[in-house]
Amino acid sequence: MEGCFAERVAVVTGGASGIGEATARALAAEGARVVVADCDRERGPRVASETARRLGRLDILVASAFSTAFGSIQSLGLAEWSRTIDVTLTAVFTGLRAAVLAMRQMGGGVVVNVASVSGLRGDRGLSAYNAAKAGVINLTRAAALELAPAGIRVNAVCPGLIDTPALQRALGRVPAREAVVRAAVPLGRFGRAEEVARAILFLASDAASYITGATLVVDGGLTAWSGIPDLVPGAGA
Repeated sequence: MEGCFAERVAVVTGGASGIGEATARALAAEGARVVVADCDRERGPRVASETARRLGRLDILVASAFSTAFGSIQSLGLAEWSRTIDVTLTAVFTGLRAAVLAMRQMGGGVVVNVASVSGLRGDRGLSAYNAAKAGVINLTRAAALELAPAGIRVNAVCPGLIDTPALQRALGRVPAREAVVRAAVPLGRFGRAEEVARAILFLASDAASYITGATLVVDGGLTAWSGIPDLVPGAGA
């Protein structure tokens, strides 16, 4: 994939840390001109529009900004719910809408939305995040259908437990808790942001030219389990 993004322009939201940062660095390393955008739902679309005007084109949008609120359904405040939905889902919509204007003028483009395995399954205490990421996944499908005639591909990645500052904050940096959570991953470790970035770059590249409306899970096998307790003792040894 070396140099396959030469002369292309990419906007990465939430690019200051974690998966967004790893993706921005990977795109730049492959020759892309990368703009790291703010996750704000007003400023993000503005950056996409200004990028296209200033650099003359917009080829790739990677939407990775998110916000998370923890708490049971009964304890979660409306403000916390709203912020999670606004940053994690609504900003994806507004950024997409702005990017599409520039991409239509070029005759095509690529959008990769960073969803989550939490958009495929439920989690206790993460109802707002679950709802927002599930929305990102289905928005990806709807956008892929609408934008295919314009030559714009829209896909999503669903990371699992990735070793990012956000995960460390969620785990409270407590080693015992980290060990329990890590043990739930069949591959036995947390993923690296760079591993998700490589999946994003694949979807954004010409190698994925016939892929749109897809969801690529990058979770070390976390969602492969049905949840049924082991029926054959020692089968997982």
